Amino acid sequence: MTPANLAHLQGLYAETDDPWNFRGSPYEAERFVSVAQALPRQRYDAALEIGCGNGELARCIAPRCASYTGIDAVPAALDAARIAVPSARFVEGFMPCRLPEPVGQPGYDLVLLSEILYFLDPSAIARIAEDLDRDHPAADIVTVAWRGETGHALSGEDAIATFIQASRRRSRTVRRTDSYRIDVFTPPRERSA
Repeated sequence: MTPANLAHLQGLYAETDDPWNFRGSPYEAERFVSVAQALPRQRYDAALEIGCGNGELARCIAPRCASYTGIDAVPAALDAARIAVPSARFVEGFMPCRLPEPVGQPGYDLVLLSEILYFLDPSAIARIAEDLDRDHPAADIVTVAWRGETGHALSGEDAIATFIQASRRRSRTVRRTDSYRIDVFTPPRERSA
């Protein structure tokens, strides 16, 4: 994420704690349900959401997790997330950065990257994929990408393609609409020699 992207997000959250109308939009409600349905397992021990925003996706997913951690670069978003899901932990971080350690577990078994990858450049996306493969090899990873104009250097499709290329995990697209796509990445495959 660039400092300009961060300044833009901070400006959005200065006006409201729900800049994309996650709470009231039928489209967003349907998207959150689709993400929950895409999860490969019913229960998780430790979930991490990178780019958690105001916690509305966490509200849908956290009940299925023993512990839930969200990370975001915008303090106002984190304040809203703590209100939305008081049982979860939300920490500040500017991606790419060292990820917070899971609570009471050796690693995360679920990682959510919902509409965050296109905020990053290809090297940052590759770093996240490599870090997750190395540090959280048992995790299911679920990505969500906006398919329209992002206003960033990468489109959602380009960002997902970059993540697929960098990750050793098996991936499949589980839902594709005109507006978004959801991909699921399961534990890393062995690279051929």
